[in-house]
Amino acid sequence: MNFFTPAEMIKNYGAAGKKKAEMPVFNMLILGFLAGMFIALGAAVTNTAGHSIDNVSAVRVLSGFLFPGGLTLVVLMGGELFTGNCLMCISLLEKQVKLAGVLKNWAAVYIGNFAGSLFTAFACAKFGQMNYSGGGLAVFTMKLASSKCTLPFESAFVLGVFCNILVCFAVLAAMSAKDTAGKVISLFFPICFFVICGFEHSIANMYYIPAGIFASSVPEYASLASEAGIDLSVLTWGNFFLKNLLPVTLGNITGGVLTGSLMWLGHVWRSKQ
Repeated sequence: MNFFTPAEMIKNYGAAGKKKAEMPVFNMLILGFLAGMFIALGAAVTNTAGHSIDNVSAVRVLSGFLFPGGLTLVVLMGGELFTGNCLMCISLLEKQVKLAGVLKNWAAVYIGNFAGSLFTAFACAKFGQMNYSGGGLAVFTMKLASSKCTLPFESAFVLGVFCNILVCFAVLAAMSAKDTAGKVISLFFPICFFVICGFEHSIANMYYIPAGIFASSVPEYASLASEAGIDLSVLTWGNFFLKNLLPVTLGNITGGVLTGSLMWLGHVWRSKQ
């Protein structure tokens, strides 16, 4: 067969999680930086492609078809992505790692992801990438960032849960394939689904919101945003961290751990009894 069965896939991830936990912190940070940059570039592409389209459904579908390219690069280039690494709960259940090793990986990779995303957001906002449509892309970016900063805490959390359920299924689906084409095709639809539905991904939001904040600090962009009636007062680092990143991250962890645990219980646990 040209694929691994679900039980084999879960066992394989258990071993992969062990390697992730034992990786030097320097490598976690570097590979986390690359993964953050890949996801941020996927977010930049969706904003660029959809910023001038008025039909919301068309924007969501177009974004859904483009954004999976970010995770494709993460998987094929061996990047370390915090949301996918929530599946390291499988390695815990397999007793191949200790909780301290998982938390060390999550912390280092999260920091690396943040640095890669922030670097991309700053470069796009400050060096003219958002000049499309006479600054229309910058306006779209600030409007999207503002909407994310005003989500109710519980909404951001629940949308984060469903997002990472799909992201983790995408990671597992990619691991089920034995060739490159199979990996790319397998991860495409779960990521497409979460983007079309508008679920919340903490690492993607490390681009979406800082990009809006950085854009709002450019006088020309800020003037266009004011003319468009966008409330730039909500675009603060405090709102980003407390009203979006915190609940979304907690939701992502919950969704990822739930996915990994249920897959382990369904495919591996009874075979150990």
